[in-house]
Amino acid sequence: MNADIKAVEATVRTYLDGLYEGDAEKLAHVFHPTSALTTAREDGTIQITPRDQWLDAVRNRTSPQAAGLQRDDHILTIDLVGPTLALVKVKCQMPPRYFTDLLSLLKIESRWQVVQKVFMTETQG
Repeated sequence: MNADIKAVEATVRTYLDGLYEGDAEKLAHVFHPTSALTTAREDGTIQITPRDQWLDAVRNRTSPQAAGLQRDDHILTIDLVGPTLALVKVKCQMPPRYFTDLLSLLKIESRWQVVQKVFMTETQG
């Protein structure tokens, strides 16, 4: 089980690196092709963004690294629910936006992959 926790952590670190660097290929590697990102908008509606649409947005925006933004991301919890399911809570930022992500990972063909990201955004400043 310890090897799985380390593998989940490595997957999530690649995700956080990809976010900060704006590296869509790193993100594509850790997100399953069928995955999506889900959040609640300010008007109370749900926004669901398929992985590939999100990756296009990442490719077409200035990365936090390129913008000179300070990197400050943390893995808060890793819950290894079972041999093929993990839930990870992370905090990351692209000031003035601060994010809390819940990442659901499945072990597919011996590799941990994010199959769903549910997140919230707080704007400060």
